[in-house]
Order: sequence, then structure tokens, then C-alpha cells
Amino acid sequence: MSSQEFRYIVRIAGTDIDGRLKTAYGLAEIKGVGYNLAVALCRMLGIDPEKRIGFLTDAEIRKIESALEDPKKIGLPSWMLNRRKDYETGEDKHLIGADLIFVVRQDIEREKRIKSWRGIRHALGLKVRGQRTRTTGRTGITVGVKRKRK
Repeated sequence: MSSQEFRYIVRIAGTDIDGRLKTAYGLAEIKGVGYNLAVALCRMLGIDPEKRIGFLTDAEIRKIESALEDPKKIGLPSWMLNRRKDYETGEDKHLIGADLIFVVRQDIEREKRIKSWRGIRHALGLKVRGQRTRTTGRTGITVGVKRKRK
């Protein structure tokens, strides 16, 4: 395959990405990679964030995949990573795709098991992050307000 041939679907880190998207937005389609991280990755690797993903060469795709495996290796600061001070290892990591989903599910199960406040809220299906619950987040039949008859 030549380097200038356009590809409509590009597979990066186990995710199929539309080749018509710009590189930064295409990388943001990967679970665990946001727009800001995608732009930072592109700049660190010397890839134009405005270039369409379909025009990336195989070498550039390999560079992106290896950088996503260990972003600290290319010089990204630890505050851009999504798993800092991991619970088990204490390391700063960046997880993507199915690994991220698995670890988040493990964290929620651990909180339920130790019966922390957040764990209890998760177990009961209530809001976890301090939002109001008086009017929102209701389940079941909707009950409106009745006006008094005059």
C-alpha cells in the first residue's frame, strides 16, 4: 500500500476510526483519549493534527500506537495521564479501550466491597458525585404537581 493512498477506515489501538476525520478528532474517538491528549500526542510525534487520518502512513500509525502504550516515553507530563498513582502498583499509567473499562469496573466493585460512601451509592443506583437528587435522577412512574381546586 502506498503512503499517499487514502483509507476510509483506519484501525488504531483496536478501534476503527473514520479516515475522513482530522487526526486529533480521530484519535479522540479511542476510549481513554481525549482531544487535548490527541493534540499533545500529534505535536510530540511531529504529526499534523489537521491532517486527515486516512492519509496517515503505516509508520505514523505505528508511532501513534507505541506512544499510546506508554505516553510518558515520548515526554508527556504525568498530569495528562488518566490513571495516576494506580491503586495496586502506585505507578502513573494511561489506559485505553477495554483495559480502561475493566479497571474502572474493578474500582467500582472494590468500593462496593469495602462499603465506602461511593460504593454504597453505586450499589443503590443513586448519584455518586454529590449532585442533587430531590428533583432529578428519579426512576419509576412520573408524578407531577397537582394544583389546588378553587
